Amino acid sequence: MPSELRKIVHIDMDAFYASVEQRDDPSLQAKPVVVAWRGSRSVVCAASYEARKFGVRSAMPAVRAERLCPDAVFVPPDFTRYRAVSKLVREIFLRHTDLVEPLSLDEAYLDVTHPKTDFSSGTAIAKAIREQIADKTKLTASAGVAPNKFLAKIASDWRKPNGLFVIRPHEVEAFLAPLPVSKIPGVGKVMDAKLQTLAIHTCADLRRHDLHELERRFGRYGRRLAELAMGIDEREVNPDQPVQSISSEDTFEHDVTLDDTEPMIRSLAAKTWAATRKTDRVGRTIVLKLKTADFHILTRSLTPPTPPQSAEQFAEIAVSLRDRVALPERTRYRLVGVGMSNFRDAEEISAQPALF
Repeated sequence: MPSELRKIVHIDMDAFYASVEQRDDPSLQAKPVVVAWRGSRSVVCAASYEARKFGVRSAMPAVRAERLCPDAVFVPPDFTRYRAVSKLVREIFLRHTDLVEPLSLDEAYLDVTHPKTDFSSGTAIAKAIREQIADKTKLTASAGVAPNKFLAKIASDWRKPNGLFVIRPHEVEAFLAPLPVSKIPGVGKVMDAKLQTLAIHTCADLRRHDLHELERRFGRYGRRLAELAMGIDEREVNPDQPVQSISSEDTFEHDVTLDDTEPMIRSLAAKTWAATRKTDRVGRTIVLKLKTADFHILTRSLTPPTPPQSAEQFAEIAVSLRDRVALPERTRYRLVGVGMSNFRDAEEISAQPALF
């Protein structure tokens, strides 16, 4: 842990885009709202909590969301409005600290170890921020308070929506012990299944497991898992870091051929595309990452003359990048990732109006 215990707050607006739509159109309140264009080319940008009850989630293809919730009200995204609300929320953050690290339009980390205000604790600051957001925007936000970023992010999700949860330094060990490893960032379904084969189900199980075996099986991420299970995360809050890249990756349950990677690439492309809609910057370069069965990593990228203008176009480019892989056909792959990089401010991109 750092020599000085930090006070970190993670703020996450509740169903942000959908909540803005429900606020601005009273007829949408208490209805299942899906922020997305209809059609096979669209992915879900956000879903209200009423829609989430039917299994609708961000990054899901819009056609699937429509099947899950036939009565959903589809609303096309209006990023100009969302950015305006996000700016108001950011101004509230900056009343309390200059150490604000935005993750997207709807969430951010704040380091309030040495706040600009006279509040006596991180908990009091988080409470004040949530009240100020509600007063200024008529929207709700959830907050987590903890000694580091890892724990604060988990805490903000603990009592969603419209909740506040605090993990104090002396509570870290007891809080983490029963926590499922699936709650750790980066532990998806495949990694969770692999850990379960090692009888690792909770952070307490991770703590008891041999560190060298974790490193042997999972490389540097094995050590990272062990550290997080003990509540160790020394990452600092980096204020106003512009988005440089956004990506998603996953490990196959069994090693596959290059041809067999297409469904996963399209799924990850949808997830990444949805994440790029949550920033006010525009990505120029599409990146495909592959890891072979023997852990060799290769990447292929393309920067088209204009940025991709739909989820389908983005996915098609990502899939086409496989043509630049010159390994033997017998090669098997254990992991695939899809990313967007080379981000620029929207004003720099001549095609910006078509994007939004």
